[in-house]
This record gives sequence, C-alpha cells and structure tokens, in this order.
Amino acid sequence: MPNAECRGFSDAEKVRGRVLGGQALQPVATATTVRVRAGEAAITDGPFAEIREQLASFYLIEARDLNEALELAARIPPARVGSIEVRPVRELEA
Repeated sequence: MPNAECRGFSDAEKVRGRVLGGQALQPVATATTVRVRAGEAAITDGPFAEIREQLASFYLIEARDLNEALELAARIPPARVGSIEVRPVRELEA
C-alpha cells in the first residue's frame, strides 16, 4: 500500500476536522513489552503476543457515532488489502 495514499486520506480528513492524530508504527520486531508483577517490572524484547496480523498504524478520529466511524474506516486505503479495527476511546474517570 503506497504511503502517499494513506497520507492523502489523513490529510483530507484533517482538513475536515475528523483526524485528531495518528502515526505509522515501526514493525512488531522493534517492540519491547513491560509487565509489572508484585511491584517488579519485567521487560522483554518483542511484542505482547505473537499474532499473524499486526498493528501498522493508528488514526484517532472524531466521529458522530459508530456508523460514521465505520464509514471513515472503510475509506482508509489499507482496508482494501487488510482490515481496520474500530474502537471507541475509553473515557477514564478523574
């Protein structure tokens, strides 16, 4: 998937005020995982879980509702060859 297509989608949606942020990610081989158990940090090289599909990037978008978010996700260029996962932002209590 050409990066220019992804940038074009992102730039167009930023102009519309829908893309609030996002970034491409390095390959999963560059991951480091941190777990804290009983107050001790355990740091390991590699991803949290070994899975076939990997998160390549993310977009933080502003959408009215799930339907609008799904419509936007369907326009993200990599959706044509892979999959786009849509999740709401989790609001944390103060």
